[in-house]
Amino acid sequence: MFIQESALAASALAFPFVADRNVLGANERLNLAGIGVGGKGASDIDCSTTENIVALCDVDDVNAAATLAKFPNAKRFKDFRVMLEREGRHIDAVDVATPDHMHAPISIMAMEMGKHVYCQKPLAHSVFEARQMAAVARRRKVMTQMGNQGHANPAARRLVELVRGGALGRVKAVHCWTDRPGKLWPQGMKRPEDSPAVPGTLDWDLWLGVAPYRPYHPAYAPFKWRGFWDFGTGALGDMACHIMDLAFFALDLKAPTRVSAQSAPVSQEMAPTWSIIDFEFPGQKGGPPVKLTWYDGGRKPSPDLVQDRTVPYRDLTDNGTILVGEKDILFVPKQSGVGVFLSGARVEDFKSIPVTLPRYPAGEKSHHLEWIAACKGGPRALSNFDYAGPMTEAVLLGNVALRASKPIEWNSADLKVTNVPEANAYLRTEYRKGWGV
Repeated sequence: MFIQESALAASALAFPFVADRNVLGANERLNLAGIGVGGKGASDIDCSTTENIVALCDVDDVNAAATLAKFPNAKRFKDFRVMLEREGRHIDAVDVATPDHMHAPISIMAMEMGKHVYCQKPLAHSVFEARQMAAVARRRKVMTQMGNQGHANPAARRLVELVRGGALGRVKAVHCWTDRPGKLWPQGMKRPEDSPAVPGTLDWDLWLGVAPYRPYHPAYAPFKWRGFWDFGTGALGDMACHIMDLAFFALDLKAPTRVSAQSAPVSQEMAPTWSIIDFEFPGQKGGPPVKLTWYDGGRKPSPDLVQDRTVPYRDLTDNGTILVGEKDILFVPKQSGVGVFLSGARVEDFKSIPVTLPRYPAGEKSHHLEWIAACKGGPRALSNFDYAGPMTEAVLLGNVALRASKPIEWNSADLKVTNVPEANAYLRTEYRKGWGV
């Protein structure tokens, strides 16, 4: 449980309660609160407008302005602790879309109070936090969903069914890549040395939250924080929970046993400009071990993997996934959920493989609708924290290997790197005074 210096926040944490409306009927509307409602948080709230938007919280008035204007009747806050303490009995569920370093503090406080939680990817800022978030969700029996929207894409779910049904045969290798960073935010830089004035519309101390104090700089807020270890998890944390999801979902991947990395220079301040990371997973259900290779910063697998195909996409796209099976190879470009089989087979050719996964055919809203239905007594959302927690742990172990600059061997049961003791320092982050776990 988190301990805050604020007496107001401490009262919420010391005496967590379940909202009076925690269990709703399918036709009732959730009372939903958004925390971090500019940027991605704005589109998250837009995906939940079937519900009552009762409270909105953001530390940046400018970044959140459009969302605040769209829901004038929602109560407004800058401190999520104050919002949850004052409005907790009127809130059923919380949408968290802050920078990575605040995902766990906010989500855990909300779950301890009995709130259902939708949290953006990556689920947490550290491996330890991801483990804690899944454990709290399980103990508090709340409905959860991590925001990797493609997990609910009907086309992607059909590919999962096909892979599980044997369309590729046994899969031994997976390749996943992204063009980030560079186009959207920088990595490999030094910490800014100047300290411009904090905008009057931004509460910088609350933006920092659990992170170590540093002077404000526009290099961090509102968006370019992703490459800084104190706030973000780099290109891997940003995109792997999307791009690696198909392999985790279809192959039932759990914890890797070994992770190794090569990259541009890695500093204690920022993630590198590019990396290639190998994850070794044990075989599932009698299957062979699986090697998953991640590429970012413009690195890609060899195009020879799909060179002989007789279908579109003659070149590898900027983002994509390739699953290499004994019978066929599946190329999924652009996170689209559209699968291209090297053999020329079509998705429609596999009518004998049954449909087993639920569908919510509403575009990006599907992911939210699945979670909202779960909050109202329906089946659990499929990217719930029991799924998303272990996947996030695996993803973030790539950053542990990067920062340790050595291959790491992983004991998931003990939450420990066994061969490089100093790497264990990167499994969790120390919170600023006044915040603890």
